[in-house]
Amino acid sequence: MKLVLLVALTASASAFVPASNGVKSIALSAEKSGALPFLPYPENLKGYVGEETGFDPLRISDYFPMDYLREAELKHARIAMLAITGFVAVDLGFTLPFAEGVSSADAHNVGVENGSFGVVGLAVGAFEMVSWIAVQEMLQGSGREPGDFGFGTKYLDGKSAEDVKRMKLRELKNGRLAMFAFGGACTQSILTGHGFPYV
Repeated sequence: MKLVLLVALTASASAFVPASNGVKSIALSAEKSGALPFLPYPENLKGYVGEETGFDPLRISDYFPMDYLREAELKHARIAMLAITGFVAVDLGFTLPFAEGVSSADAHNVGVENGSFGVVGLAVGAFEMVSWIAVQEMLQGSGREPGDFGFGTKYLDGKSAEDVKRMKLRELKNGRLAMFAFGGACTQSILTGHGFPYV
């Protein structure tokens, strides 16, 4: 009786042992993002400056052309670098003759009240219309690199490909930092009512 019981228990326990079908093991070999190692690497970033970090958690590059996304990122980065420089410069005392005594936080409202933002809006609109032509040509395969408008490139002349890539990565990282910095400076300036250093 004991032998029959032992055989029955052994047979039922063998149901929980995985069957061997000749395959030893299966390992996932998907490349992971360097920035977020729990997510897969976004394949569309390959070939672009900054690809090694693999930061695209929302997978936006799967839905839009990467050239268009990089163009937009560089445009916003460059504007933010200029904006934070101007914002801090005004708070440190640099003013224009027609706007003396205006703080960075009040500049928008003063510009709207005296009508000077209308002129700025027209200038920005004209630049956007011209730049859109370049972006469309790039998206149709003209060979133009994102963010390249043909000026400011003399600085890169005579540099190795590795140095050019390093400078482009610096521009990208500094621009990303400037976007955060400008948002933070505006918020702190309004909340505290103080100028630079916004505490």
